Amino acid sequence: MQVSILCGGKSSRMQSEKGLVLYQNKPFIEHVIEAVLPISSNIQLITNTNDYDYLAYKKIKDIIADKGPLGGIYTALVHSETEMNLILSCDIPLISTEIILELIEKHGTNFDVSVFKDNDRIHPLIGIYATTVIPVLKKAIDDNDLKMMRFISNVKHQLIPIPNAKKDLFKNINSVAELNELNTNLS
Repeated sequence: MQVSILCGGKSSRMQSEKGLVLYQNKPFIEHVIEAVLPISSNIQLITNTNDYDYLAYKKIKDIIADKGPLGGIYTALVHSETEMNLILSCDIPLISTEIILELIEKHGTNFDVSVFKDNDRIHPLIGIYATTVIPVLKKAIDDNDLKMMRFISNVKHQLIPIPNAKKDLFKNINSVAELNELNTNLS
């Protein structure tokens, strides 16, 4: 399975490259890679910056710039060598191998996209995406219709429920305040 970690984004709320923000003295991106490695070493980073050059994984620039997560997923799938792809964002330092394995185990092969859902929200950047959605992604990008939820609703998708007790493990950290809260709650 191809693994693509989306390292894009403007990071305006974090005020620095999100994947390189430190949590427990290690960049977020390294926490994500550690969670993935027991499952697959076929990892590519979707990034438009040289900040991740210290990592020994293939780096790919967005095919179409400034199209948010949809553009990153599109780039990842176009460059994939496998039909099924694990797509993760770089700002989920609490992700675990167990969560990823649960996603893979529960993914129904009759679905093009499988993502987690808790009581409050859907988590589209911890998901399995089939290359069959490339034309739908391309159309959304061409139409500048960049809402993740609308895209997901336009493909055969599966929402995998997660118990509220686990929902913090899926949290993406987007701001300094969220990072401070994470460090406070887990120290």
